[in-house]
Amino acid sequence: MKRPFFRRCGNAGALSPEDQAAVDQFRAMLTALRNPAPWTPGSARDIAVRVGPFIERAHTRPGDDHGPEVIAVALVHPDTPHAAAYLHGRQLRCTERGWWRCETTTILGFWQPVYATLTHAAAGLPLPEDVGMPPAHYAVGVEACEPDGSGFTFLRLGPYTQTWLASRDADRLNAELEGQAATVVPGFVVTAKRAPFDFSDRENYSDPYRTDVTSLLAAAIARVSE
Repeated sequence: MKRPFFRRCGNAGALSPEDQAAVDQFRAMLTALRNPAPWTPGSARDIAVRVGPFIERAHTRPGDDHGPEVIAVALVHPDTPHAAAYLHGRQLRCTERGWWRCETTTILGFWQPVYATLTHAAAGLPLPEDVGMPPAHYAVGVEACEPDGSGFTFLRLGPYTQTWLASRDADRLNAELEGQAATVVPGFVVTAKRAPFDFSDRENYSDPYRTDVTSLLAAAIARVSE
């Protein structure tokens, strides 16, 4: 009895250069995900941060004062710093979003170019309005309040890069107001308070780093007293 003849299946053909490049990129991405380059605090290198099911590129800001479990980051387009990528990043809302408080547990590791395929930009999607991180830009507001709590803010300073700087300037302004806070705006009590910086309303803020804040207060008082 003759045994059946089985033909060994041959290779259907070599991969095209484009397909091979895609395979290599996919393998490199898996390797990077399985073996990320460990992030270490204090490094100036960009990091990879989880934002929902995606991975985003982020700049880090040293010196934020929220302890070792939280750092300040700014999400950027994965192809930064190229000019075309910057313009594309604006369309995808990757820029001008300000700084965020990022829990270090969401940091995958140092940014690697192979992560670019896992970003919102690669999917043609804008960053979500809620990236899962609270803002990390701070401000000081000088408020005039009535006894019932109603009132208005007539001077906004910001953004500050660290909370202690905002607290320092709020204390300086309250020292300037001491003794006259109840007479600056008749019927109102004026105080300086630290507050979150509203990035969407940034044109109404004065830059505290360019002019002495007490001079800004004097000018604001002159305007509100007119």
